[in-house]
Amino acid sequence: MLASNLDRPAATTALTRWGTRRWATAGAAAIGTALLIGLPTDVIPNPVFGRPVPVTWWALPVLLVTSALGGLLLATYVREPGTELDRPARAAGIGGLLGYFAVGCPVCNKLVVLALGTTGALELFAPVQPLLAVGSVVLLAVALRARLRGEIACPVDTAALG
Repeated sequence: MLASNLDRPAATTALTRWGTRRWATAGAAAIGTALLIGLPTDVIPNPVFGRPVPVTWWALPVLLVTSALGGLLLATYVREPGTELDRPARAAGIGGLLGYFAVGCPVCNKLVVLALGTTGALELFAPVQPLLAVGSVVLLAVALRARLRGEIACPVDTAALG
């Protein structure tokens, strides 16, 4: 016997209702997020950007999780026919920004070097980057969960309204 929608978490229920347009958006947005964060931070090796400090062992997994969550989160803003959902997600923006700072080269970030100097960037900022990574993933996951739960808890049928 299949479990009813009441037995499943709202976020899972919302994901099972997604159409092709949302899943395609999620995939494209995840790839775009990975490139947008991974190329300038040189987590994704490329000839344009470089970094004098090696990429940490945890930077690629953080980039992948951040990209996947970011893609799913962006897809929640894609309107499916018959639904309308428009809520701000500040946590998502902050989470994405933290993800960028988490995987970036500490001495390549001009803001960090300006504030702390090169030595400070290596001694003070680099040790905090794993915490930024955790904060990024948590904020993105919380924002995604809230958006998905909102789709189930308060669906709007625009066809009935118009």
